[in-house]
Amino acid sequence: MPQNFIDCDREQVFLLPPSLRDWLPEDHLAWFVLDTVERLDLSAFYAAYRADGHGRAAYEPSVMVSLVLYGFSTNVCSSRQIECHCRENVAYRVITGNLVPDHSTIARFIDRHQQPLGELFGSVLGLCAKAGLVKSGVVAVDGTKLSASASSDSNVNYDQIAREVIEQTITTDQAEDEEHGDARGDELPPELATEAGRREWLVRQLEPEPDPAEEEPEEQSEGDEPDPGEGFDAERIGPNGRRGWLRDAHRQLEERRWENALPVPRSRPERLRMAARFLDDELAAECRGNRAYEAVREHRRLHDKRRLGGPTKPYQPPEVPSGEVNLTDPDSRRMKGNRRYIQGYNAQAVVNEQQIVLAAEISTAAPDFPHLRPMIEAALRELEQAGVSEKPQVAVADAAYWNEQHMDQVIGEHHIQVLIPPDSGKRQGERPGWTGGRYSFMRNVLASDSGRDTYRERQQSIEPVYGHTKHNRKFDRFLRRGRKAVRTEWRLVMTTHNLTKLHRHQITAQRA
Repeated sequence: MPQNFIDCDREQVFLLPPSLRDWLPEDHLAWFVLDTVERLDLSAFYAAYRADGHGRAAYEPSVMVSLVLYGFSTNVCSSRQIECHCRENVAYRVITGNLVPDHSTIARFIDRHQQPLGELFGSVLGLCAKAGLVKSGVVAVDGTKLSASASSDSNVNYDQIAREVIEQTITTDQAEDEEHGDARGDELPPELATEAGRREWLVRQLEPEPDPAEEEPEEQSEGDEPDPGEGFDAERIGPNGRRGWLRDAHRQLEERRWENALPVPRSRPERLRMAARFLDDELAAECRGNRAYEAVREHRRLHDKRRLGGPTKPYQPPEVPSGEVNLTDPDSRRMKGNRRYIQGYNAQAVVNEQQIVLAAEISTAAPDFPHLRPMIEAALRELEQAGVSEKPQVAVADAAYWNEQHMDQVIGEHHIQVLIPPDSGKRQGERPGWTGGRYSFMRNVLASDSGRDTYRERQQSIEPVYGHTKHNRKFDRFLRRGRKAVRTEWRLVMTTHNLTKLHRHQITAQRA
């Protein structure tokens, strides 16, 4: 009897069932993503396309959203890898209906719909809330450093930027000299060299258009001088002296940069000018904070005889901007990561006891010290948009978030208890000079059984999320550049984390 084998005919017409429904099991993640996208509000995506249908046909936005979400859910974030999977992976072919979008199309879609893609985080969080995965209780706040799509070797100071700009200018001048010789290079053609020729060309080509009336700027009186302290919050700054005012000026600068964030240019000359503007703005912010501090000090000296904290010796900001900026990604910063310095961002998140991410944001500030209140408020906004009215009861964080001003604001304004160790767990006794007050109270709370059990929720909630993201999902580096693009990428990663958690919860509920 001859050997019996299953025939393999590579010339047959159909290698897969004719119906896409037979390609994958019913509980596959691809079907879950498609069903989820059908429940999302995609009006912001459709609004970006022409309503009259003119022009070249575009891929259906729901298909592209499903493709991006499924790609991030399966740890495929690169547009080129997504295109490759659309050709080779059955699940991706189900997502696209056997279409293969080009990687440039996928990248342009992500770039064009950057804001709506980031807002999908709240929509998926709302679905998690309906499934009972968003419960009030203990939430954990933490951050992790992730590498940017840039190298630390690309950091340059103001002098290096100026030298390179000058070298490029010299090179351009030499190239123009070789091309045009003694001529300027901008001479008019012979038919336009005379006044009569120019008049005839203008009459033939141009139509007169009335210029819009220009409004004359209002004259400023001599007594209306700008207030140097405008925009500063003395209560927020507190008794921190000059350093507090300079820090608040840089905080305002960061807020403006988030509001007016621009994409990173592709050409190096444009990035050089962008980097120079970054350093100029930081020096201007430092000078503005110093002027405000000196004005407030002088006002108090003349009126209430009180002094501001900090040194009294005169301080003069440098004439040339100090510090460095990265030419590849000017928004990224050099930060201390896990046992080494990296060029990257500080990725922040708020996670509940079910390991559902309630808020995901990006910061360019390396320390976690200023992020407690912003992250709690971001979580409250996301919960409100998701239709969850019940606030968390306790917020826990590690010692890096010890900020008494933020703790008072979270407790007083939002009525959320805060549990943060005032120092590292390696310290046995109290820190010299910190005895009493909130410091001793928090140490006593953490030493109790209930405090110890509550604080242990941090290690059981947010630490596994970061471990799963960085080690299991292999996401330890951003692929895009610029703070807005990086924020969208981080929120997509956390969105798909919640999405896969919801998928597993649904499968467990069906099998129960």
